[in-house]
Amino acid sequence: MTEHAHSITGIDIHPGAKIGKNFFIDHGTGVVIGETAQIGDNVRIYQGVTLGALSFSKDERGKLAKGKQRHPTIEDDVIIYSGATILGGKTTIGKGSIVGGNVWITSSIPSGMQVVITPPQQVYKTKKSDSED
Repeated sequence: MTEHAHSITGIDIHPGAKIGKNFFIDHGTGVVIGETAQIGDNVRIYQGVTLGALSFSKDERGKLAKGKQRHPTIEDDVIIYSGATILGGKTTIGKGSIVGGNVWITSSIPSGMQVVITPPQQVYKTKKSDSED
């Protein structure tokens, strides 16, 4: 069922993810939500957001260890803008926080925070003419 939904919407939500009330995905293409992700109530996310694993722990035989939280926790009233990547089972995005577009988060963010990337500086240069080369 999830693969059918993914093929139609471009959204990949593992059926094991725990999702609260009033969850909203806008322009969902490229959204990935991992198996052990926990999402609170009133959370909004936009296209290209990944809630993924930072790493996979292995058991004594070298096989992937199951039963541990590998994906982040998103508390209530959080907004995550397009292209954000949030990784790791110990990573929590606190209540009411805003995660800006294209950020890369691998550690917890306290409640009420806004995380953004400083915009790059655009530079304009005059093109040299062919005779100056």
